[in-house]
Amino acid sequence: MTVATTFERGDLVEWNSEAGRVRGTIQKKVTRQITFKGYKRHASPAEPQYIIKSTKTDHLAIHKGSVLKKIRSRKATKRETRK
Repeated sequence: MTVATTFERGDLVEWNSEAGRVRGTIQKKVTRQITFKGYKRHASPAEPQYIIKSTKTDHLAIHKGSVLKKIRSRKATKRETRK
């Protein structure tokens, strides 16, 4: 059994897409079924999905946590912006 990674708003993550690796920032954690861009997305507190904003295009996507890799945490991002 693998431990699920949880993400917080502001975390920088990356994932594979048809165009290659994409990076983005977590905007929202979804824990119930929603309709996103016309498609039903199944999420629960046990298996949340995350709305992510691409760092290059500002495009919004939604993915399960299992396909995301954390690059930097929200806390690290805040420290960098203070410098």
